Amino acid sequence: MAFREYKVGARLFGVALGGSMVITLYMPIVDMTSVAVTETGLKKQLSYGRIGGFSYEDPWMLGEGKPKTVVLNKDPKTGQPIETVDAYVYEPGIPFPSGIVHPRILGDGITQLSLDKGQIGSASEDAGAVFVIARGTHNGETVTYIENATATRGWQPAEVLSTGGDENTHYIGSGKIMFVKEGCWWCHTLLPEQTQDWQYFGIPPRLGDFNGESPTAFGSDRKAPDLLHVGARNSSKEWMMMHFFNPRLVQPHSIMPRYDYMWGDVDANGNPIDFKAWRAEYDAYAKGKTMYPPDVPEYAKDSQIRYLMDFILSLK
Repeated sequence: MAFREYKVGARLFGVALGGSMVITLYMPIVDMTSVAVTETGLKKQLSYGRIGGFSYEDPWMLGEGKPKTVVLNKDPKTGQPIETVDAYVYEPGIPFPSGIVHPRILGDGITQLSLDKGQIGSASEDAGAVFVIARGTHNGETVTYIENATATRGWQPAEVLSTGGDENTHYIGSGKIMFVKEGCWWCHTLLPEQTQDWQYFGIPPRLGDFNGESPTAFGSDRKAPDLLHVGARNSSKEWMMMHFFNPRLVQPHSIMPRYDYMWGDVDANGNPIDFKAWRAEYDAYAKGKTMYPPDVPEYAKDSQIRYLMDFILSLK
């Protein structure tokens, strides 16, 4: 009978904690997967990959094991011009997103179109695949679904990457990893509220926009602007580079930290970046000793800042 009240209390605490986890984690997932995925939701899950945060394929959160988004304007198989399309390239071994592995979550009609016309059931992680978003009709309405272009068009991952080239390849999935790892969601939300936010940040997302995305990275506190539609408000790569290298270059009173370390050790030409010298030049500019700030170095194509910028600019 000793400590009976403690045993009862511990059990009640366990029940309360378990219940709260079901309410806050499981029930929202049931809600999201019961709603048909939107075109935005398809784009997000195909560009982000299986997990947009910590995962076993990327334990150090370096942006590894993620798909690449390639903008194509010609057929990689025939070389003939085509209407511009985003191709989501999963090289061999890259894990597929939830909509491919569990197509039932996509929603009524979209699931059948993706399986029957899109042939996503024949896609193989071991061999790799290329997916695109296609349009079809369900119950008289036009809907979007996932098409396995490797099966339907013969597009292979290596061919698509070669045809698109580095300038048309975007590391959006890797960029979301940077967004989560660097704590961007501590200050920025990805969820405009249904208030005056509409006038500046854009309309709130729909539930189907998050079908298949994990984690959502809504953010819980806003100390800085919402970023859900930032790529539509500001698509300037040059402005973004200055803002990330040193936010005070574009917003003198910004409280955002510098992310210049995400450039790595060398610039786009392979030359070492002298951060100490750059900051000395900037300090001189900030004190009014020079008229112009120093130029921000162009980032290398495999730098983490490229990943992050690709993600940010994809938010439209």
